[in-house]
Amino acid sequence: MPRFAAIDIGSNAMRLMIARIEGTEDSPQFHKEAFFRVPLRLGSDVFRLQRLSKETQIKLMKTMEAFRNLVEVFEPVSLKACATSAMRDSINGEDMVAAIKAQTGISLDIISGSDEADLIFSTHIRKTLDPQQTYLFIDVGGGSTELMLYSGARVLNSHSFNIGTVRILTDAVDTSEWDSMRAWLQANLTDVCAIGIGSGGNINRLNRIAKKDENRVLKRAKLQQMYKKLRSMDVSERISTFRIKPDRAEVIVPAAHIYLQVMKWGGISEIKVPKFGLVDGLVYQQYHHYLNHADTGK
Repeated sequence: MPRFAAIDIGSNAMRLMIARIEGTEDSPQFHKEAFFRVPLRLGSDVFRLQRLSKETQIKLMKTMEAFRNLVEVFEPVSLKACATSAMRDSINGEDMVAAIKAQTGISLDIISGSDEADLIFSTHIRKTLDPQQTYLFIDVGGGSTELMLYSGARVLNSHSFNIGTVRILTDAVDTSEWDSMRAWLQANLTDVCAIGIGSGGNINRLNRIAKKDENRVLKRAKLQQMYKKLRSMDVSERISTFRIKPDRAEVIVPAAHIYLQVMKWGGISEIKVPKFGLVDGLVYQQYHHYLNHADTGK
């Protein structure tokens, strides 16, 4: 069965996933063969300085070289690499893209917030949704939060907000952005009973801390309770109590805050937490391209 590789350069971390997909297009079976996460926080530079520092550029290049070497070992059919909010905002982001291409041979796309949401939501999760129900897809990242309203088997509206965990930690979120998010939610969800769908490493970790299984529903009241407990601890206490990585221990509190604000303003009482993210969407995109072009050889 064919393998596919995906690289996600986020604002808080970089990820490489190698996966193979078996079965049919209507019922694909996803098998993760390798996953690597490097806590290189690009947003700490960009949201303060509007650019990647020289030190961060060196670390980013070394990580991409390591990812390239790992990809070559697994010999995937294809590789797709994307960068999100921090690289979008960095004034030297495009220069870094060109340098990565020249040094590693990897083509890196800096994608918009809406494209990011589309990629994540285009995974198998869409087929599990009830077409009679309304859902709000919520993806909280280091630099941005993507919201997508889904009902009747179609996307009704979507928006990307410059509100993210690393932006909060670096005090780089404008009050007007919170106001815009609140207005968007109230305009789109007034008199609508929606279920939340959470995406990202933080909501998955919060779900585990709450001792919920994958695809179980996390109630807003429970998330609020967890938020208060986590906020009362310092980073070292979060690490030792919940066995989480240091960079995750820093961002999990602002992540919970963002989810709670979205749920409050959107009148959402519960959130489903299936385990999927941007790298999953990138793999599925390549899989569908592979199927569509298998016969033509393109």
